[in-house]
Order: sequence, then C-alpha cells, then structure tokens
Amino acid sequence: MSTEPKCSKPACDKFTAINELAKRRGFFWPSFEIYGGSGGFVTYGPLGTRLKQNVEAKLRELFVKKIGIYEMESSVIAPGKVFEASGHVDHFKEPMVECQNCHTRFRADHLLEEKGISSAEAEKMTLEEIAQEIERHGIVCPDCGGKFGEPQRYLTMFQTTIGPYSGAVGYGRPEAAQNIFVEFNRLYTAARERLPFGCIQIGHALRNEISPRQGLIRLREFTIADLEFFFDPEDPCCNMIKEVENEVLPILLCDTRLKECEDTTDLTVRQALDQKVIRSEWQAFFMAMAKRLLTELGVPASKQRFIEKLTWEKAHYSTQSFDQEVLVDRWGWVEVSGHAYRTDYDLGCHMKASGVDMTVYKEYANPVEKEELTLKPIMAKLGPVYKGDAGKVAAILANVPAQEVADVMQKDGSYMAGNYQVFPEQVDISRRKTIVRGTRFIPHVVEPSFGSDRLFYVTLEYAYGVKDDRVVLSFPRSIAPIQVGVYPLMGKDGLDIKAKEVQNLLACEGFMVDYDETGSIGRRYARADEAGVQLGITIDYDTLNDGTVTIRDRDSWQQIRTAIKDLPVQLHKYFEGKLNFEHFGDIIKA
Repeated sequence: MSTEPKCSKPACDKFTAINELAKRRGFFWPSFEIYGGSGGFVTYGPLGTRLKQNVEAKLRELFVKKIGIYEMESSVIAPGKVFEASGHVDHFKEPMVECQNCHTRFRADHLLEEKGISSAEAEKMTLEEIAQEIERHGIVCPDCGGKFGEPQRYLTMFQTTIGPYSGAVGYGRPEAAQNIFVEFNRLYTAARERLPFGCIQIGHALRNEISPRQGLIRLREFTIADLEFFFDPEDPCCNMIKEVENEVLPILLCDTRLKECEDTTDLTVRQALDQKVIRSEWQAFFMAMAKRLLTELGVPASKQRFIEKLTWEKAHYSTQSFDQEVLVDRWGWVEVSGHAYRTDYDLGCHMKASGVDMTVYKEYANPVEKEELTLKPIMAKLGPVYKGDAGKVAAILANVPAQEVADVMQKDGSYMAGNYQVFPEQVDISRRKTIVRGTRFIPHVVEPSFGSDRLFYVTLEYAYGVKDDRVVLSFPRSIAPIQVGVYPLMGKDGLDIKAKEVQNLLACEGFMVDYDETGSIGRRYARADEAGVQLGITIDYDTLNDGTVTIRDRDSWQQIRTAIKDLPVQLHKYFEGKLNFEHFGDIIKA
C-alpha cells in the first residue's frame, strides 16, 4: 500500500482526514478488515503503537514517577461475584432499541442526543419516556429507515464462563478499578500500611457497546488507566495542593448546565475548594494534574474543560464527579478522563460480600478511656452450625457495632450477619471499660480515570495541521513516535553507508530512529512530516569531508548544520527540553 504524502486540504472534516491518514501511514485502522470488520475494535500499527506507548508513558511520568503512585497489573477476566459486589451487574446497563426491519441495535440515548436532546436529559429518562421521545421525534433506523421496537436495558459487560462449568460466570472488566479494590489489603501492605497512597492500573477493558460509531472515541475493547487514591477521611488534606492551587480549572457547573448554558466558570484550585465546588483536596489536585497532562499532549488549556456531573448522571459509586472534556472537530466536547469521589463505597461492598476485613488501623495520639458494649463471637457455638463459614461470620460480626447487634437481637431474637442468622447464645455481649488506643476505618477513595485511546485520538487531532498543502503532525517533542529520521542525500557514493553509521549511533543512544533512502529528499521530508518525525538528519557529500550533517526541524522547516560527534549530547538535551532547535548549530539560510 502506498505511503506517499497526498494533498492534505481535506474536502471532508478533520476526523475523516485523520482516519484516512491513520490507515495509510500505520497509526490505526479497523480490525478484521479481511472479514468485513467488526465495529468497536481497532488495530494500532507501527506508528500508532509507538505514539500510544508514549502517551501512556506521559501518564506514568506524571503520576508514577513524579507523585510516587504505585502501579499494578492484573486479569482482564474476573469472577462474576466481583462485579456483583461492586454493583456493576445491576447498574452497568444502557437503553437499547432494535430495528424491527434489519434488527440492528442502537443506543437509544445516543439517537435522542442526535435530535438535540442533551445527554443529561436522556440519562434520567425511563424506558417509557425514551419510547415516547423516539415516537415524538419520528426517529427511525439510521441504516434502513425501519421502525424501532420497545426500548430495553442492556448489560454492556462481556459475560463468559471460567473453565468448563456454566455456573462459573465471569465478566470482562469494564474498568480496571475493581482489581485495585479487590487487592487492597496486599497493596496496603506494599505501602507499608500507611495512608495516603495510590495505585494505577493501565490495561485493556471490555464494554459490549451497542452501536459504536465514533472511531477511537467509543470502542468495545480499549485501554483504560484507573488510578485509585486511598486516604483517611478524617485527614483529607493533600500535601501537594500548594503545587497546583493557582492552576485555573474551567468548570461547567451543575447550576449552569441546568439552565442549558455552556458557559464555564474559571476557578483556581484554591477558589474551587474554598467555595466547595470541589469537595476533596485530592480530587482537585488530580483534576489539575489531568489538565497539565493534556497540555503536555498538545491540547491547549482553552480547549479543555471540566463538567460537573448531575445527580442522575453520576455512577452508582460516586458522591461527586467531574468529566474532563476536550473540544474535537467532529464530536464537539468529548470526555477524556473522569474524576470521581468514590468514598468508601467499593471497599465496603467487597468487604461485605467477601467477609474479608478491608479496614485499616489508626492509632490515637492520646488513648481514650471508654465504656462500651463489646461483642465476642463464641466459636464453639458458631462452628458446629456454620462449619467452614464460621470464620466468615465472625469477621462480619467484628465489623458491626455491638450495640447494633444487641438492639436487633432484642427486637427480632436474632441478627443477620450477611446471609447468616446469629442467635444470642452464639455471641457474648457485655459492657466494660476499655482503653481505646486507636480505631479501624475504611479508607476513602478519589479516582482519576483516563481513556488511553481517547487521549491518543485528541493528541493526534491537535497535532494535525496543513502547511503549504502538506500534512504536518506537530506532536510535542516528548511524545513523537519517531524522534529522528536519517536520510542519505543519495543512495550511493558511500552516503548510504555513512547514514547507516549515524542511524546506528543514535539508536545505540536510545533514540527512536527511522532510516529512509527512497525517493527525492523533498519527498522523504514530506513523508516524515506527516508521520510526525521530529527531526530529520541528512547525510550529504560535505558530511564525508567534514563530519557535519544537516538537521531539519519538522515544524519550522529550518535547517541547521552541526557535527556528528555532537549529536548524541545535543539530541538528549533537545528531547529533554533543555535545548532549543536553533542552538544546535548554524542555521542554513534558505
């Protein structure tokens, strides 16, 4: 397939132009094309894979290296009980309609949004209200014009079985967060049993989308980066808040949205916290860091905003949520990250469902003397009744206030510890004075969650430009998929041999280098520009005489002459942001 540059003043929108370029140059394309394709799946080619890795490296640089967040990796498939406990099985459902003619299925809320009904309004509609709106707007199948049947809720998690047993239900994870919550106790140990700490997981997730039609914006298999940050709710202060407190966050507030207005309010992090627009310092900190991340990926601050989620839009686990959105050419404002205050919801759910203690211990500065009701399970009585589950019953009782158990037993004659019925003779409840040296509690969590594929797409769109009828992908230098191109002026007279020596030198220094000797030097420059190659190094006849080369800048098209022996040091400084292009050497006059 030809990779020659083509005229780049698109007769279509930027989304279409980028998709055509991406397929031609090997950034990404629809998967399984030889079998007609399958919506919601993409393949990243050589350039796309490198760019995506560089985008994710930015995430790691910002959160893992600079802040000290831990990172983990775990399974994509999880037992059904994990997502039953988390609430996903009950809540991870979308409204769907099916065409009665061609039987194609569509997200009902997306069809309504195309008719001007806001996502906020569509989100809170019942199935009956959705059916009425489809009828009122005369919405028919986009594919064949057929009428739709009654809307229904559709579980968008991929379901499977684990092993050969049909009863062993498993799900492909729709997010990476639950793996972190399930493994909290081991992570807490790795954190030397100290709060606060965070853990990020960057990996594949699966959502069985009903009708994905937005390219990389909505996929059935995608890469997600979920960061869960655990802290003491009685000590919620962020020790890094001063680093970001003057960062301005453009926020579309709930009150403004309810007035059907799109005007954002610019607040510094400090103002947002003082005015209680953002309730958690840690959440505000990560929102500021998310803004910085997108800026480093090439998205101007003026094209970013945070949208406060309305009550009915928030996920079932969240008490306050903001979406970070970026303005793109075809789709308007698109979410690239979500920021949720999940409180103790997830750890509490998994503790209740598993019977495993997920509390942490906090020692008081000054011990307190208290008279309190205490409860002690009598294992000799529980064991014969519950056998292997006796320990689980005891663990549940250990996390319930003794007064609550006593009150319920006095009223009902027994207490339900999860699914287990406990009678008064099976526990010892007594009142005594104790010295309380500390307390156990479930940590609270704030979560910044990033869609890696969406970050990739907005990076590509904001890098895309046209200069003198030529596509130029002006990636920030720290994420360019190819850092340096090496080009012999001619493929003979020893120029090619010298060029390969330079290529090898730079590759051994750790640079991502491309070698190209096909076609005229101008054509090679054009190919490099639309692949986003940051710098081009040309080996010419002067190189053989004086050991110097020409370096060409992708964005300005300026050229500088410098010595080969100086290249490694200069290039390292350049890609670290410590050296500007014009300081490489003498600029060659056009």
